[in-house]
Amino acid sequence: MPVLTEYKNVLVALDGSKATAKVLDAGIRAALANHAHLDILTITQVDQLTDGYSNAILSDEDTYDAVKATRGRMDDLKQKALDAGLTDVSIHIRFGNPKRVIAREFPADHDTDLIVIGASGVSGVERFMVGSVTNYVNRTARCDVLVVRTGDNR
Repeated sequence: MPVLTEYKNVLVALDGSKATAKVLDAGIRAALANHAHLDILTITQVDQLTDGYSNAILSDEDTYDAVKATRGRMDDLKQKALDAGLTDVSIHIRFGNPKRVIAREFPADHDTDLIVIGASGVSGVERFMVGSVTNYVNRTARCDVLVVRTGDNR
């Protein structure tokens, strides 16, 4: 399959949904085809737990434990990319609004030229309530966006 654009920095944005494996696989294929660096990113939204409808307050220890668990999962995903033949892979855990981080902030910081993201990691009700991260990224990112569809979101 011919590559139309050569990408140097591929970002795979993951949310831990059932689509994670397919989205990562698509990002790995894109990075391999382009001999590109692969960034694997997840966003932790602490404000979802501490604002809005919940009165929960995360202690420093709770936050550390959450990041540590996420880091372990991200290390596994990085190893999968390395096992597939990539040699230049980084993992990132960011806090904040996934829409802004994925579409604007992270790509600006890392010279991303391709974002790989799942079509949807949330239910229809959640998508209605908070809006689709993928839709926002696809509309506002300044680089190419590859939307990966699974049987669950067609």
